[in-house]
Amino acid sequence: MSHTVFCRKYQRELEALPFPPLPGKKGQEIQASVSKKAWEEWQSLQTRLINEKHLNMMDPSSREYLMDQMERFFDNRETDQAEGYVPPNE
Repeated sequence: MSHTVFCRKYQRELEALPFPPLPGKKGQEIQASVSKKAWEEWQSLQTRLINEKHLNMMDPSSREYLMDQMERFFDNRETDQAEGYVPPNE
């Protein structure tokens, strides 16, 4: 049986990440409070933001921007979206 975590995004118990997704304390905090589902959704949004906004991940301000967007996403606050992005019909 898989390990679960109380996901801060969905406010319910969901499958946990198998390992910290980032190094250090931040990665451990995410593993303890974010579900695998929420992390995968964040990765999708992160990829769109990097590509559409032409972010340079060597630039500290780009990394800081993404960390802010990540926190906003997990806290269910408004996040930036890639211009012209239309989510697929479900």
